[in-house]
Amino acid sequence: MAGGGFVGGGGGRSYEGGVTVFVVFTCLAAAMGGLLFGYDLGISGGVTSMESFLSKFFPSVYHKMKNESGGQNQYCKFDSQLLTLFTSCLYIAALVASFFASSVTRKFGRKISMFVAGLVFLIGSVLNGVANNIVLLIIGRLLLGIGVGFANQSVPVYLAEMAPTKIRGALNMGFQMAITIGILVAGLVNFGTAKIKGGYGWRISLALAAVPSLMMTLAAVFLPDTPNSILERGHPEKAKKMLQKIRGTDNVDEEFQDLLNATEVANRVENQWINITQPRYRPQLIICFLVPFFQQLTGINVIMFYAPVLFMTLGFGNEASLMSSVITGGVNVVATLVSIFTVDKFGRRILFLQGGVQMIICQIAVGVMIGKEFGVSGEGSFSKGEANWILFFVCAYVAAFAWSWGPLGWLVPSEICPLEIRSAGQAINVSVNMLFTFLIGQVFLTMLCHLKFGLFFFFAGFVVIMTIFITFFLPETKNVPIEEMNRVWKAHWFWGKYIPDEAVTHGRQDRAV
Repeated sequence: MAGGGFVGGGGGRSYEGGVTVFVVFTCLAAAMGGLLFGYDLGISGGVTSMESFLSKFFPSVYHKMKNESGGQNQYCKFDSQLLTLFTSCLYIAALVASFFASSVTRKFGRKISMFVAGLVFLIGSVLNGVANNIVLLIIGRLLLGIGVGFANQSVPVYLAEMAPTKIRGALNMGFQMAITIGILVAGLVNFGTAKIKGGYGWRISLALAAVPSLMMTLAAVFLPDTPNSILERGHPEKAKKMLQKIRGTDNVDEEFQDLLNATEVANRVENQWINITQPRYRPQLIICFLVPFFQQLTGINVIMFYAPVLFMTLGFGNEASLMSSVITGGVNVVATLVSIFTVDKFGRRILFLQGGVQMIICQIAVGVMIGKEFGVSGEGSFSKGEANWILFFVCAYVAAFAWSWGPLGWLVPSEICPLEIRSAGQAINVSVNMLFTFLIGQVFLTMLCHLKFGLFFFFAGFVVIMTIFITFFLPETKNVPIEEMNRVWKAHWFWGKYIPDEAVTHGRQDRAV
C-alpha cells in the first residue's frame, strides 16, 4: 500500500499556445498582492522590538525588556498577550474576510477582489502610521487583515487560471516571491527607521505599507480578468478572446472547450460550501485544510514576524537582531527563486519532502543549542561563535521552507480544485492559514516562556508528521491542466475510491462529441 502512495505526476495533455509576454506581465503584476502579506509579516516583528514603539503602546513590556538586573529569564521577557494581539489580530480579520472574498471573487471576478485588497490595506496602513493610541492601532491592523484576506483569496487563483500549464508552478510562485520580497524590504526598512532620532521611526515603518497597497490597487485596475472568471459570469466570446490573447494563438478550441465544460458543471452548483463536502471532493477538501494547517505548524511565522524579538531573546543586541532578520529575509528571497526554477522541472513532492527533512534537522539543532546554553532557567548568553551558528541554522531552516512549504502551500491548493469548488477551496485554504497564523502568533511568546527550548522540538515534531503525510497522500500535480486534475486523484492509491469514473471521463466524452 505504501508503494501506491508514490503516484507519478505530470504528463497531462498539452494545449496550443506558448508563454506570452502578456501573460507573464499580468501574472507578475497580480503577484504583487503578495507584497501586502510579506511587508506586514516583516514589519510587525521589527516595530515590536523598537523601544519607542514599546514605550508608547506596551510600557509593561518595555520595562521588562529594559530590566538589566541579574537572573532575568530570557525566555519570558517579551511575554505579553496585548503585544501578540497587535501582531495576530490581523489574521483573524483576514480569516473572516476570506469568506466574503470567496463570494466576491466568484460573482464579480478575481481582479475586483484584488482591487478591494489594495484599497482596504491602504486605509489600514495610513491609520497605523498616524495612530496615537492602541485602539486606533488595532483598527488599522484589522483593516490590513481584510486586505490580506482578499489578496490571499484572489491572487493565487488568478495566477493558477492565467498561467500556461507547463509553467503554472513558476508563475504561481510569483505570489510567494512577492511575499519574501515584502519581508526583506520590511526588514531593511526597520533596520533604517530604528536609527531615526526622535522615536518616530516605527510610524514610517507602518505607514510605508501604503506603497505595496498602492501598487496592488493600481495593478488591479489595469489587469484583465481570467478566462475562467469571464466564463463564470456568462461571457463566452469575451472569455475566448482573452484566452487567445494570453496563449498567443487563435487555436485554443481544446482548452476553451475544457473551460466551458468546467463552467457548465460549476454553474449547476448552487452552493460551493455544500458541494465541497461531497465525497467526490474529499481529496481537495482535506488537502485545502491540511496543507495550510501544516504550513503554519512548521513554525515559520514565529521566525518571520518575531525574528527581531527572537534574536533579542537569544542575546543579540537591538541592531544586531534587526540585521539578523534582514539576513534571514534575504535567504528567504534567494531560496524562493530556487523553487521557482525547479518546481515545474522536478515537481511539488520532491520539494515538499526535501524541505521537510532540512527543516527538521535545523529545528532540532537550534533547540539543542538553546537548551544547552539557557537550560530551563532561561539564564545565559551566546558567544559570538554560537550566535553565528544559531543564525546559520535559522537561515538554513528559512531556506528549506522558502523552496518547499512556503510557495507550495499556496500553489497546491490553488491548482487542485475544479472550478465548481475553486473559490470555496481557496477560502478554506486562506481561512485555515490565517486562523493558525493567528493562534500561533498569539501564543508564541507565551509558549516560548513555558516550553522554552522545547518549542523548537514541538514544531519539529509537526514537520515530521507533515512530511509523512506528503509522502503518502499528495500525488504529483506538475504539468497537469487544472481542469484535468481529477485523473490524478483517481490514480492515487487512497483518494481514487472517492473519485467517480464520470469525473475523469466526462471531459473526454464532451470533446469527442
